[in-house]
Amino acid sequence: MTPNVKGALLMMGSMAAFTVNDTMIKAAGADLPLFQMVAMRGVLATVLVFLLARHLGALHMNFPRHDKWLVAARCLAELSATFFFLTALLHMPLANVTAVLQALPLTVTLGAVLFFGEHIGWRRILAIGMGFVGMLLIVRPGPDGFSIYAVYALIAVASVTVRDLITRRMSIHVPSLAVTLATSLSITVAAGIATAVTGWEPVPTGAGVLVACAAVFVLTGYLCSVMVMRVGDVGFVAPFRYSSLIWALALGWLVFGDWPDTITMLGAVLVVAAGLFTLFRERRSHAVE
Repeated sequence: MTPNVKGALLMMGSMAAFTVNDTMIKAAGADLPLFQMVAMRGVLATVLVFLLARHLGALHMNFPRHDKWLVAARCLAELSATFFFLTALLHMPLANVTAVLQALPLTVTLGAVLFFGEHIGWRRILAIGMGFVGMLLIVRPGPDGFSIYAVYALIAVASVTVRDLITRRMSIHVPSLAVTLATSLSITVAAGIATAVTGWEPVPTGAGVLVACAAVFVLTGYLCSVMVMRVGDVGFVAPFRYSSLIWALALGWLVFGDWPDTITMLGAVLVVAAGLFTLFRERRSHAVE
């Protein structure tokens, strides 16, 4: 098995794990409040990440103060993304929310241009524009298809974009697992505090099992995403990120009986096509350099 094939399999595994996590949280959301689910999942995920980080010797925080501020800012962005994404997920079809998130390569590229002064050509600018048209087709602002939860999905995309841009500014001295642990802990604490206001409901056995399994799948997705960066060519592996949409379509139909309409599917195709073209042009630009 070549490194590129291993990388592709790990990327698809990561996307599958994250999408299964989303499916389980959406299913458990029928019986449990949002913040309670996040707190429950967060406790288990934080413990698992802590044990893994300790085993790998990645618990130290001996990095520059500048990076510590970036880690704190990243935690805030992740907290915002978690709230808005999960709220949208509980009220929208799984495939629709996942399709909106496929615009992330486009928004991160645009953010790098606006905030970091990175240069992109006119072809990628057109691709970004096409991707945003696709996003509008998915969320459909208008009296027939618009909802506040579509706005929540867009805010989640913006929050994840900020998170990824912040991550780009971190130095190589910051262990990935330390960042993950800080993020997981901050979200768990915030959700725990929120439950003091929203209340704590009795946990049915089925919902409890779903949340526990979701925590395991989140960790699995993260581990695969870390491993994928260590094998294969990034330019070859990155497009397999879009396999999450296939998983979302299949699980949304099998578990919830949802299937996107034609306009939503057209929007998803535009977003994915624009993202793939952007990745292709970025790969070519690096090859030229």
